[in-house]
Amino acid sequence: MTKRLKITNSSIKALNVDDGRVNDTELSGFHARISPKGKITYYLFYRYNGKQVNYKLGSHPEISPSQARDLAKAKLGEVANGVDVQEVKKEAKRQTELAKHTKLESYLDQQYLPWLETRNAKTADRIIKTIKTGFPDYLDKQLSTLLAWDIEKWRNLKTKSGMSPSTINGYVNTLKGALSRAVEWSIIENHDLNKVKSLKTDNVVVRYLSNIEETSLFNTLRSRDHKVKTERENGNLFRQQRNYALLPELRNANYCDHLEPLIILAVNTGMRKGEILGLEWAHVDLEKEFLTVISGNSKSGKGRYIPLNKAAKGALVNWLNDTNSQGFVFKGVDEQPIKDIKKAWGNLLKGAGISDFRFHDLRHHFASKLVMAGVDLNTVRELMGHSDLKMTLRYAHLAPEHKAAAVNLIG
Repeated sequence: MTKRLKITNSSIKALNVDDGRVNDTELSGFHARISPKGKITYYLFYRYNGKQVNYKLGSHPEISPSQARDLAKAKLGEVANGVDVQEVKKEAKRQTELAKHTKLESYLDQQYLPWLETRNAKTADRIIKTIKTGFPDYLDKQLSTLLAWDIEKWRNLKTKSGMSPSTINGYVNTLKGALSRAVEWSIIENHDLNKVKSLKTDNVVVRYLSNIEETSLFNTLRSRDHKVKTERENGNLFRQQRNYALLPELRNANYCDHLEPLIILAVNTGMRKGEILGLEWAHVDLEKEFLTVISGNSKSGKGRYIPLNKAAKGALVNWLNDTNSQGFVFKGVDEQPIKDIKKAWGNLLKGAGISDFRFHDLRHHFASKLVMAGVDLNTVRELMGHSDLKMTLRYAHLAPEHKAAAVNLIG
């Protein structure tokens, strides 16, 4: 049922549930509806691009009939100027819903991660994990409340705990990148973290193995290999005597497990740990003696070719004979790449008597040996996969004899 009368306080009070709807006699499109439960709601009817639209103005008594009429007039004015007020309201609602997801963790999971995956799926999870592990106390905070002072306090604590400046910078810059993207997407107006300047790092001091340390490392690897094989042989003898299932025989294998060939490859190619663990046999050409680091497995996002010297090729040939494998070169029982070698690496260093040396430092060791052997820095840059020569210049001080030779040319 529909009535036509002027919508006023008195006419609204006189409505009953059977009336259903009242069309205002003075303002076209302005009307009120009463639900079966007696709730009265004000609407504005208008046409936009040939479509009929019912715009909800509000409910009684939250707004009065006169307030609803004034609002209807204002909205009709906007429609006359070409504005679809219903669509504007929907967009405002979408923005309100978006605001509910501006906590750091929900933003990372629901918006930043999907975008990262379209750029580089292999690094997306690592970037999100870096932020979450670096700033666990901030995950429940709104993006707009992350302040430079908070990050400065966090940084001071990490510095006191012994974290290196470069690692601290990595965490902070990764978080900055996420917040800058939120600004670009208009999720937040701005962020405060640009005030946090990177800590100075000393890129001249490079940790690499001395000749004694390198010899000790590989001697320890061979001792480890012999120990593991002996233990396997004794263990299988024990199992055989008790009719237990035997473990795979290692006596005739080149390596007891993946650790030695993996380290040989790192020392002789300068590959990053992630590049080695993600390497597939399809990207290794033993006949032509080179391997390919594909763009999706590279930190820079650019692929590169690395020639295999005798030691690297020999390690891969021996490992292939041990595993007769396809797929990933270094993989676990689930056919997926090995996740980490942290425990085995730590035990190896302890046995070799080597301190203050990370697996990543094998990459520095590779570059340092090249420079000390007289290889020019641009070639080192290409082998290392550095996008900028500045990264490679950290090794320049290792070849002082070349500087001396240069100045002697004009002596």
